Amino acid sequence: MWQGTVDRLVYEGLGLSPGSALGSALDFFIYDSAKIFFLLVVIIFGIALIRSFFSPDKTKRALEKVPEFLGNILAALFGIVTPFCSCSAVPLFIGFIEAGVPLGVTFSFLVSAPMINEVALIMLWGLFGWKIALLYIASGLVVAIASGALIGRLRLEGWVEEYVYAIRSGEAVEEKLSLLDRVQYAWGYVGEIVGKVWPYVLVGIAIGALMHGYAPADLLARYAGPGAWYAVPLAVLIGVPLYSNAAGVIPIVKVLMEKGMAMGTALSFMMAVTALSLPEAIILRKVLKPRLLALYFGVVAVGIMITGFLFNAVL
Repeated sequence: MWQGTVDRLVYEGLGLSPGSALGSALDFFIYDSAKIFFLLVVIIFGIALIRSFFSPDKTKRALEKVPEFLGNILAALFGIVTPFCSCSAVPLFIGFIEAGVPLGVTFSFLVSAPMINEVALIMLWGLFGWKIALLYIASGLVVAIASGALIGRLRLEGWVEEYVYAIRSGEAVEEKLSLLDRVQYAWGYVGEIVGKVWPYVLVGIAIGALMHGYAPADLLARYAGPGAWYAVPLAVLIGVPLYSNAAGVIPIVKVLMEKGMAMGTALSFMMAVTALSLPEAIILRKVLKPRLLALYFGVVAVGIMITGFLFNAVL
Protein backbone atom coordinates (compact mmCIF):
# COMPACT_ATOMS: atom_id res chain seq x y z
CA MET A 1 0.00 0.00 0.00
CA TRP A 2 2.68 2.49 1.05
CA GLN A 3 4.98 1.57 -1.83
CA GLY A 4 2.32 2.40 -4.42
CA THR A 5 1.58 5.73 -2.76
CA VAL A 6 5.26 6.66 -2.64
CA ASP A 7 5.75 5.59 -6.26
CA ARG A 8 2.91 7.85 -7.39
CA LEU A 9 4.28 10.75 -5.35
CA VAL A 10 7.81 10.44 -6.73
CA TYR A 11 7.21 9.36 -10.31
CA GLU A 12 3.87 10.99 -11.10
CA GLY A 13 3.71 13.88 -8.63
CA LEU A 14 7.34 14.96 -9.04
CA GLY A 15 7.66 13.76 -12.62
CA LEU A 16 10.83 11.73 -12.06
CA SER A 17 11.65 8.72 -14.21
CA PRO A 18 11.47 5.28 -12.51
CA GLY A 19 14.77 4.40 -14.14
CA SER A 20 16.61 7.52 -13.02
CA ALA A 21 19.16 7.50 -10.18
CA LEU A 22 17.48 10.46 -8.46
CA GLY A 23 14.01 8.94 -8.72
CA SER A 24 15.20 5.59 -7.37
CA ALA A 25 17.09 7.23 -4.49
CA LEU A 26 14.18 9.52 -3.50
CA ASP A 27 11.65 6.68 -3.69
CA PHE A 28 13.89 4.55 -1.44
CA PHE A 29 14.32 7.40 1.08
CA ILE A 30 10.63 8.33 1.42
CA TYR A 31 9.31 4.76 1.56
CA ASP A 32 11.85 3.43 4.05
CA SER A 33 11.56 6.53 6.26
CA ALA A 34 7.76 6.24 6.50
CA LYS A 35 7.86 2.50 7.15
CA ILE A 36 10.61 2.63 9.78
CA PHE A 37 9.09 5.49 11.79
CA PHE A 38 5.69 3.79 11.80
CA LEU A 39 7.23 0.55 13.08
CA LEU A 40 9.32 2.42 15.65
CA VAL A 41 6.27 4.02 17.26
CA VAL A 42 4.08 0.91 17.28
CA ILE A 43 6.61 -1.71 18.41
CA ILE A 44 8.56 0.45 20.87
CA PHE A 45 5.28 1.29 22.61
CA GLY A 46 4.48 -2.41 23.00
CA ILE A 47 7.97 -3.29 24.23
CA ALA A 48 8.00 -0.38 26.68
CA LEU A 49 4.66 -1.51 28.08
CA ILE A 50 6.14 -4.96 28.73
CA ARG A 51 9.33 -3.45 30.11
CA SER A 52 7.37 -1.49 32.74
CA PHE A 53 6.88 -4.79 34.60
CA PHE A 54 10.64 -5.52 34.80
CA SER A 55 12.79 -2.89 36.53
CA PRO A 56 16.62 -3.10 36.37
CA ASP A 57 16.75 -3.81 40.13
CA LYS A 58 14.29 -6.66 39.83
CA THR A 59 16.32 -8.05 36.93
CA LYS A 60 19.58 -7.81 38.90
CA ARG A 61 18.04 -9.72 41.80
CA ALA A 62 16.78 -12.40 39.42
CA LEU A 63 20.20 -12.81 37.77
CA GLU A 64 21.87 -13.23 41.16
CA LYS A 65 19.74 -16.29 41.96
CA VAL A 66 20.02 -18.42 38.80
CA PRO A 67 22.80 -20.80 37.67
CA GLU A 68 25.49 -18.96 35.76
CA PHE A 69 24.84 -20.29 32.23
CA LEU A 70 21.11 -19.70 32.62
CA GLY A 71 22.10 -16.23 33.83
CA ASN A 72 24.01 -15.72 30.57
CA ILE A 73 20.87 -16.58 28.62
CA LEU A 74 18.61 -14.33 30.72
CA ALA A 75 21.09 -11.44 30.60
CA ALA A 76 21.35 -11.69 26.80
CA LEU A 77 17.55 -11.73 26.51
CA PHE A 78 17.29 -8.76 28.87
CA GLY A 79 19.74 -6.90 26.64
CA ILE A 80 17.18 -6.97 23.82
CA VAL A 81 14.87 -4.57 25.68
CA THR A 82 17.53 -2.19 27.03
CA PRO A 83 19.13 0.94 25.49
CA PHE A 84 20.36 0.45 21.95
CA CYS A 85 23.73 2.21 22.22
CA SER A 86 26.81 0.36 23.46
CA CYS A 87 27.89 3.32 25.60
CA SER A 88 24.47 3.70 27.23
CA ALA A 89 24.55 0.01 28.22
CA VAL A 90 27.82 0.43 30.12
CA PRO A 91 26.36 2.14 33.25
CA LEU A 92 23.88 -0.69 33.75
CA PHE A 93 26.69 -3.19 33.14
CA ILE A 94 28.68 -1.49 35.92
CA GLY A 95 25.61 -1.63 38.17
CA PHE A 96 25.39 -5.40 37.58
CA ILE A 97 29.00 -5.87 38.68
CA GLU A 98 28.47 -3.67 41.73
CA ALA A 99 25.39 -5.69 42.65
CA GLY A 100 27.35 -8.96 42.61
CA VAL A 101 26.04 -10.39 39.32
CA PRO A 102 28.70 -12.81 37.92
CA LEU A 103 31.19 -11.22 35.54
CA GLY A 104 30.40 -13.52 32.61
CA VAL A 105 26.68 -12.84 32.95
CA THR A 106 27.29 -9.08 32.83
CA PHE A 107 29.31 -9.50 29.64
CA SER A 108 26.45 -11.39 27.99
CA PHE A 109 24.27 -8.36 28.72
CA LEU A 110 26.90 -5.91 27.46
CA VAL A 111 27.19 -7.69 24.10
CA SER A 112 23.47 -8.21 23.64
CA ALA A 113 22.21 -4.74 24.63
CA PRO A 114 23.59 -2.72 21.70
CA MET A 115 23.65 -5.53 19.14
CA ILE A 116 20.07 -6.83 19.42
CA ASN A 117 17.37 -4.49 20.65
CA GLU A 118 13.96 -3.20 19.70
CA VAL A 119 15.33 -0.65 17.23
CA ALA A 120 17.46 -3.26 15.44
CA LEU A 121 14.53 -5.70 15.37
CA ILE A 122 12.13 -3.11 13.94
CA MET A 123 14.49 -1.87 11.26
CA LEU A 124 15.68 -5.32 10.23
CA TRP A 125 12.10 -6.55 9.99
CA GLY A 126 11.04 -3.49 7.99
CA LEU A 127 13.98 -3.53 5.58
CA PHE A 128 14.83 -7.23 5.23
CA GLY A 129 11.77 -9.19 6.39
CA TRP A 130 11.11 -11.29 9.48
CA LYS A 131 13.37 -14.20 8.48
CA ILE A 132 16.52 -12.08 8.33
CA ALA A 133 15.49 -10.25 11.52
CA LEU A 134 15.12 -13.50 13.45
CA LEU A 135 18.33 -14.90 11.96
CA TYR A 136 20.26 -11.83 13.10
CA ILE A 137 18.72 -11.92 16.59
CA ALA A 138 19.50 -15.64 16.98
CA SER A 139 23.11 -15.17 15.90
CA GLY A 140 23.52 -12.14 18.18
CA LEU A 141 22.17 -14.10 21.14
CA VAL A 142 24.59 -16.95 20.44
CA VAL A 143 27.55 -14.53 20.33
CA ALA A 144 26.40 -12.79 23.55
CA ILE A 145 25.75 -16.01 25.48
CA ALA A 146 28.88 -17.82 24.28
CA SER A 147 31.26 -14.89 24.87
CA GLY A 148 29.81 -14.22 28.33
CA ALA A 149 29.97 -17.91 29.27
CA LEU A 150 33.60 -18.16 28.12
CA ILE A 151 34.69 -15.09 30.09
CA GLY A 152 32.77 -16.36 33.11
CA ARG A 153 34.50 -19.76 32.96
CA LEU A 154 37.93 -18.10 32.98
CA ARG A 155 37.17 -16.53 36.42
CA LEU A 156 38.75 -13.17 35.61
CA GLU A 157 37.24 -11.13 38.44
CA GLY A 158 40.79 -10.10 39.36
CA TRP A 159 40.99 -8.28 36.02
CA VAL A 160 38.26 -5.87 37.13
CA GLU A 161 39.40 -2.67 38.84
CA GLU A 162 39.43 -3.27 42.61
CA TYR A 163 37.27 -0.28 43.54
CA VAL A 164 34.27 -1.69 41.65
CA TYR A 165 33.80 -4.57 44.07
CA ALA A 166 34.10 -2.18 47.01
CA ILE A 167 30.85 -0.56 45.86
CA ARG A 168 27.53 -2.28 46.37
CA SER A 169 24.28 -0.99 44.95
CA GLY A 170 21.54 -0.46 47.49
CA GLU A 171 18.08 -1.91 47.21
CA ALA A 172 15.75 0.37 45.29
CA VAL A 173 12.15 0.83 46.33
CA GLU A 174 9.81 -0.86 43.87
CA GLU A 175 7.04 1.46 42.73
CA LYS A 176 3.59 0.03 42.06
CA LEU A 177 2.29 1.28 38.72
CA SER A 178 -1.29 1.40 37.48
CA LEU A 179 -2.20 0.53 33.89
CA LEU A 180 -2.50 4.25 33.10
CA ASP A 181 0.97 4.83 34.57
CA ARG A 182 2.38 2.07 32.37
CA VAL A 183 0.72 3.46 29.23
CA GLN A 184 2.05 6.95 30.03
CA TYR A 185 5.51 5.47 30.61
CA ALA A 186 5.33 3.62 27.27
CA TRP A 187 4.33 6.76 25.34
CA GLY A 188 7.03 8.73 27.10
CA TYR A 189 9.57 6.08 26.18
CA VAL A 190 8.44 6.19 22.54
CA GLY A 191 9.06 9.94 22.51
CA GLU A 192 12.43 9.51 24.20
CA ILE A 193 13.71 6.80 21.86
CA VAL A 194 12.33 8.28 18.63
CA GLY A 195 13.64 11.67 19.73
CA LYS A 196 17.13 10.20 20.06
CA VAL A 197 17.26 8.00 16.95
CA TRP A 198 15.45 10.02 14.28
CA PRO A 199 18.61 11.81 13.07
CA TYR A 200 20.45 8.47 12.81
CA VAL A 201 17.51 6.94 10.97
CA LEU A 202 17.29 9.75 8.42
CA VAL A 203 21.05 9.96 7.88
CA GLY A 204 21.34 6.19 7.53
CA ILE A 205 18.45 5.99 5.09
CA ALA A 206 19.78 8.99 3.15
CA ILE A 207 23.20 7.37 2.74
CA GLY A 208 21.51 4.12 1.79
CA ALA A 209 19.31 5.96 -0.73
CA LEU A 210 22.32 7.59 -2.39
CA MET A 211 24.08 4.25 -2.63
CA HIS A 212 20.89 2.62 -3.89
CA GLY A 213 20.47 5.15 -6.67
CA TYR A 214 24.03 5.97 -7.68
CA ALA A 215 26.47 3.19 -6.69
CA PRO A 216 27.40 0.72 -9.46
CA ALA A 217 25.49 -2.56 -9.16
CA ASP A 218 28.66 -4.69 -8.98
CA LEU A 219 30.58 -2.34 -6.69
CA LEU A 220 30.91 -4.74 -3.76
CA ALA A 221 30.34 -8.06 -5.48
CA ARG A 222 33.91 -7.89 -6.78
CA TYR A 223 35.50 -7.29 -3.37
CA ALA A 224 33.07 -8.48 -0.68
CA GLY A 225 31.10 -11.25 -2.33
CA PRO A 226 30.75 -14.79 -0.95
CA GLY A 227 34.00 -15.90 -2.58
CA ALA A 228 36.23 -13.34 -0.86
CA TRP A 229 37.69 -15.12 2.21
CA TYR A 230 39.07 -11.89 3.67
CA ALA A 231 35.75 -10.01 3.47
CA VAL A 232 34.44 -10.96 6.93
CA PRO A 233 37.61 -10.10 8.93
CA LEU A 234 37.96 -6.88 6.94
CA ALA A 235 34.34 -5.94 7.63
CA VAL A 236 34.87 -6.47 11.37
CA LEU A 237 38.13 -4.48 11.40
CA ILE A 238 36.43 -1.60 9.59
CA GLY A 239 33.33 -1.76 11.80
CA VAL A 240 35.03 -1.66 15.22
CA PRO A 241 36.44 1.91 14.97
CA LEU A 242 33.10 3.22 13.72
CA TYR A 243 30.56 4.40 16.27
CA SER A 244 26.90 4.14 15.40
CA ASN A 245 23.75 2.37 16.51
CA ALA A 246 21.40 0.11 14.62
CA ALA A 247 19.29 3.04 13.44
CA GLY A 248 22.18 4.51 11.49
CA VAL A 249 23.88 1.41 10.14
CA ILE A 250 21.03 -0.94 9.11
CA PRO A 251 19.81 1.10 6.08
CA ILE A 252 23.40 1.21 4.83
CA VAL A 253 23.79 -2.55 5.32
CA LYS A 254 20.65 -3.14 3.27
CA VAL A 255 22.12 -1.33 0.28
CA LEU A 256 25.51 -3.02 0.73
CA MET A 257 23.72 -6.35 0.34
CA GLU A 258 21.75 -5.10 -2.66
CA LYS A 259 25.03 -4.12 -4.29
CA GLY A 260 26.51 -7.59 -3.87
CA MET A 261 27.98 -7.86 -0.36
CA ALA A 262 27.48 -11.35 1.06
CA MET A 263 24.93 -11.58 3.88
CA GLY A 264 27.37 -12.92 6.46
CA THR A 265 29.84 -10.15 5.67
CA ALA A 266 27.14 -7.48 5.94
CA LEU A 267 25.84 -8.82 9.24
CA SER A 268 29.39 -9.08 10.63
CA PHE A 269 29.96 -5.44 9.75
CA MET A 270 26.73 -4.41 11.47
CA MET A 271 27.51 -6.47 14.58
CA ALA A 272 30.98 -4.92 14.84
CA VAL A 273 29.65 -1.38 14.48
CA THR A 274 26.87 -1.80 17.05
CA ALA A 275 28.47 -4.14 19.63
CA LEU A 276 32.07 -2.84 19.68
CA SER A 277 33.18 0.78 19.60
CA LEU A 278 36.08 2.95 20.73
CA PRO A 279 33.89 5.17 22.97
CA GLU A 280 32.63 2.00 24.67
CA ALA A 281 36.23 0.88 25.23
CA ILE A 282 37.12 4.22 26.82
CA ILE A 283 34.18 4.00 29.25
CA LEU A 284 34.80 0.33 30.08
CA ARG A 285 38.46 1.06 30.81
CA LYS A 286 37.28 2.81 33.98
CA VAL A 287 36.15 -0.54 35.42
CA LEU A 288 38.11 -3.18 33.45
CA LYS A 289 41.85 -3.67 33.45
CA PRO A 290 43.48 -3.57 29.99
CA ARG A 291 43.86 -7.37 29.76
CA LEU A 292 40.15 -8.01 30.34
CA LEU A 293 39.15 -5.18 28.01
CA ALA A 294 41.33 -6.62 25.24
CA LEU A 295 40.02 -10.13 25.89
CA TYR A 296 36.41 -8.93 25.74
CA PHE A 297 36.91 -7.18 22.40
CA GLY A 298 38.86 -10.14 21.02
CA VAL A 299 36.32 -12.79 22.05
CA VAL A 300 33.37 -10.82 20.68
CA ALA A 301 35.20 -10.00 17.43
CA VAL A 302 36.05 -13.69 16.89
CA GLY A 303 32.43 -14.66 17.62
CA ILE A 304 31.20 -12.12 15.07
CA MET A 305 33.63 -13.39 12.43
CA ILE A 306 32.62 -17.02 13.01
CA THR A 307 28.97 -15.98 12.57
CA GLY A 308 29.82 -14.18 9.33
CA PHE A 309 31.74 -17.15 7.89
CA LEU A 310 28.88 -19.54 8.80
CA PHE A 311 26.27 -17.33 7.15
CA ASN A 312 28.34 -16.95 4.00
CA ALA A 313 28.87 -20.72 3.82
CA VAL A 314 25.23 -21.68 4.42
CA LEU A 315 23.23 -18.91 2.72
